[in-house]
Amino acid sequence: MKDCIDVVAVIKRLNRIEGQVRGIVRMIEKDKPCEDILIQIGSIKAALHKAGQLVMEGHLSHCMSEGIEAKNGDEAMKRLLKAFNQYAKIT
Repeated sequence: MKDCIDVVAVIKRLNRIEGQVRGIVRMIEKDKPCEDILIQIGSIKAALHKAGQLVMEGHLSHCMSEGIEAKNGDEAMKRLLKAFNQYAKIT
């Protein structure tokens, strides 16, 4: 997997998301308005989508190319469809 994705960029995004989740917990503990909490939840959803997009782009650019070059296109396509279906669940 480390060959497929920009590990530093994905981890940076996930760490930022982790901080956002902690921020929502603090908002709930401080009895902030529901609308504000929902805005932050929406931001986290968008950030997770972007992290997934980075992984998917890496899969497409590296794993698919590698499968095609190895003349293993059918297996690469199966893996792509599996990855795409997983990604579709988070959008």
